[in-house]
Amino acid sequence: MSSKHKNPVAYFGASAMAAVINFPLWKASAMAQAGFEVPGSYAAAYLRALRPPYKGVVAVVGGMTWARGAIFYGSDAGRAYLESNGVARGSLAAVAAPPLVVSTLVQIVNQPIIRGSVMLQNPKSEWRTLSEALRAVARDRGAAGLWHGTSAGILKTVPKYSIAIIVKDEMERRLPPVSGEAATLGRAAVKACAAAIAGALVTNPLDVIRNEMFKTDLGLVDRPGGHRDVSTMGPGPSRGRRPGGHRRVSMGPGRSVERTIPGGRRHVSTMGPG
Repeated sequence: MSSKHKNPVAYFGASAMAAVINFPLWKASAMAQAGFEVPGSYAAAYLRALRPPYKGVVAVVGGMTWARGAIFYGSDAGRAYLESNGVARGSLAAVAAPPLVVSTLVQIVNQPIIRGSVMLQNPKSEWRTLSEALRAVARDRGAAGLWHGTSAGILKTVPKYSIAIIVKDEMERRLPPVSGEAATLGRAAVKACAAAIAGALVTNPLDVIRNEMFKTDLGLVDRPGGHRDVSTMGPGPSRGRRPGGHRRVSMGPGRSVERTIPGGRRHVSTMGPG
């Protein structure tokens, strides 16, 4: 693995570009997966997500930037380290272990930002900023409440990035070599898109479960029914209620895939040459 594979500027720069481009799609996906009530058709909801207000945009973009950059950079650097210290080159251990470890740590660190950012997207939320949302959750649920949903988040994030990196490496082996800058960029984009789609499709149900946990304050295995909609908590004590159900387990996969592909494309520079 050449030294430019381990240039963190490329990883974090690509992650920042992807995060900025993906924010409206992330917002639409979060709203769909959490089942927030949005008037109008699918197209109307999508267009609404593209427009202000962009609540939590700085935190979301910052969180996505460092998280994706850390996962892809840490995965490539970890693989290089393992392979240089006796682990078989291209083996499952060398490919899968680094993203498993790094993405788990990233998910734990990012969890409060993810929870607050998702809850801010509820059109009925009275919170205006991420700090307001996090303070309200901590006040009502304690500090541990900020990490509510971490179990589903880890179950989603770890396989998502592990699968993406494994698929990217498999595509690297299967795609024919090319020459020229345009062809190289196109080949890298194919790898990135295939990896992003695979990771998003496989883990979308856990995205939905995690966002529902944020909304209702239920645990991963709690029974639904008559639970509270805590995402509408504002400065005051009032909270909404809604009936339970599992029908949202597959909501938002299209948007999830859509918002992942631009991120995959913007990681072209982190995938290596060819």
